[in-house]
Amino acid sequence: MDHRMKALYGMKWNPFSPGVPTEALYVEPRIDSFRRRIQQLYREGGFAIITGEPGTGKSAALRIVAEDLSQQRDVMVGTISRPQASLADFYRELGHLHTVPMRSLNRWNSAESLRKLWMTHIEESRTRPVLIIDEAQELKPPVLSELRLLASAKLDSVNLLTVILAGDMRLVDRLRTEEFLPLASRMRVRLMLDRADPETLEACLRHALMEAGTPKLIEDEVIATMADHACGNLRLLMNMGNELLAAAVEAEKRQIDAKLFFDVYPPTPNPPRNKALRRR
Repeated sequence: MDHRMKALYGMKWNPFSPGVPTEALYVEPRIDSFRRRIQQLYREGGFAIITGEPGTGKSAALRIVAEDLSQQRDVMVGTISRPQASLADFYRELGHLHTVPMRSLNRWNSAESLRKLWMTHIEESRTRPVLIIDEAQELKPPVLSELRLLASAKLDSVNLLTVILAGDMRLVDRLRTEEFLPLASRMRVRLMLDRADPETLEACLRHALMEAGTPKLIEDEVIATMADHACGNLRLLMNMGNELLAAAVEAEKRQIDAKLFFDVYPPTPNPPRNKALRRR
């Protein structure tokens, strides 16, 4: 964090940065409900999915869920870092996550090694290993199909994994196709994040400021205006806050007020009248 920013406001971190601590993220009721359902799912196994337009908070929801799972006893959590990878690289990453050597020319042996490891974990802990995949719309069709087959055993009567997918509406469209209906039917827990209302955005913004230690950084009227102008998009709201904070630091202002807001985001002038209106 910029030392000038810390000196001016005494904040613990930039409240508008994507890298704020997970425990400081705002947990709205929908995400809290999803988190509690995942706590049941990881004991039974199966698929869960988070979908929504870009900027609606899918990755933040995953961070909250992953942090919650990490606090649970005997839960094995892995995150796929390259969803766009080929099937061979997907197996390599699974092997790296679970410290199991993968043989690129013997996929059967690789799959059996993973499944034996997962079965041992289930017998010892009574929980399913958790696999988290963000940007899941980038998964290649063979990887999606392999994931479905890899995660079950005994004629589909036993779930070996808890898989949490998060992706934009392209993932939804893919799961609606005939090829992936078997996978879509296995989604046991769903969270659809759509555009947030201004009240939710305002609550999120106030929470971010409070957690950063600067609850009075932005005037109340400006907070309401920002929530109205963010078009229901959480990422847009935070980007707006980051621009305003940078402008406040540059001007060495102690608070983001209405004047600064309109300096950074001047009102759009009225469009000129067309010729017909002028003649009229």
